[in-house]
Amino acid sequence: MKINLSGKRALVCGSTQGIGKAIAIELAESGAQITLCSRSEAKLKLVLAELAGEGHDYIVADFSNSDSLKTALATSAGEYHVLINNTGGPPGGTAVDADISAYLEAFKQHLVCNQILVQHCTPFMKKEGYGRVINIISTSVKQPLKGLGVSNTIRGAVANWSKTLATELGPHGITVNNVLPGATETERLSSIIANKVNAGAKEEVVKNNMLSAIPAGRFGKAQELAYAATFLASDKASYINGTNVVVDGGRTSCL
Repeated sequence: MKINLSGKRALVCGSTQGIGKAIAIELAESGAQITLCSRSEAKLKLVLAELAGEGHDYIVADFSNSDSLKTALATSAGEYHVLINNTGGPPGGTAVDADISAYLEAFKQHLVCNQILVQHCTPFMKKEGYGRVINIISTSVKQPLKGLGVSNTIRGAVANWSKTLATELGPHGITVNNVLPGATETERLSSIIANKVNAGAKEEVVKNNMLSAIPAGRFGKAQELAYAATFLASDKASYINGTNVVVDGGRTSCL
């Protein structure tokens, strides 16, 4: 199946590393024009140089400050057919011990910023009669992950926000779906492993324990998540709306 996104423009958040970067690269290779979005202009310029095709640009925004995001978006016309909501997950730790500020910061960084982005992009999508909002969340939406209390909570909120939007925006030709990554070879996974090692565990033991729960027997690759997102961004997925697409090698034990 060949995905052709020529004539489409995509705004890809968190696109200087990991899954976000892989999605930006894959969308560009499929013909889309890309607007990268992240807080590091130096890194944005490096990724920009890697994208296939022409007409790409970037927006500098720090998702820890929603006002910064609003200011950055003010320089953009908002003419995007595809919005990839993606940002780094909250720090690890138990839910019961998390400070209230951790929940508030995660809520602003994920749900509030996603809302700002959707409100910026959907007027054009409605006008075009074509829109794809794709949220990169986590398999914790289906099955909470041990040691990620704040993340589990906020990811679930984003998933239900997404389902609500799917119902509201569906009549306008806009689909809203979630991609749920499992353990994927990114900086985020390295950080999770490092935290467990710092707590006294052996790195090899940590990795083997994680791999033992994955039927595929390996960690995922960022590009594999990008394939799923690119399909959802295309006209091939026009009747897929309001759902979770799990990309985890079979780790999640529920449907």
